[in-house]
Amino acid sequence: MSESFTEAVRTRVRALLSTARFSQFAGVGIVGGTVDIVGLAILVDVFGIWYLVAKAVSWELSIVVIFAINEHWTFANYGAMTPRALARRFLRSNAVRFAGFLVTLTVLGVLVIRYDVWYLVANVIGIVVGFFVNYTCESLYTWKVHHE
Repeated sequence: MSESFTEAVRTRVRALLSTARFSQFAGVGIVGGTVDIVGLAILVDVFGIWYLVAKAVSWELSIVVIFAINEHWTFANYGAMTPRALARRFLRSNAVRFAGFLVTLTVLGVLVIRYDVWYLVANVIGIVVGFFVNYTCESLYTWKVHHE
């Protein structure tokens, strides 16, 4: 049993260490992060929405953009292309990315409230921390890259 567990871990680690896929995911993350940051700034500075509520809205907008790009570029070779399969991956992606969102939101809140960091800088730091949670979870659970 330990051999199969060890091999399962090795397979997943090898899948996560794909330089090409990681680079694509990071590139997509930059686009999504930009959507998130711009959306957050507009919602807070133009519409006067509290930054933590605005973050939830800007996050979901960025998730839609990120999912679309990842679906057609980063993970284009993974998963069926039927509407049902696509919908399942989108819902799974939202659920999986929720962990990254909670990390990002926590970092944002702590940095702003406790350390008086400007909300946009705190958001960028949170996005970077949440990125690694998202990459791992999206790769292994949404697109299941270890099944290559």
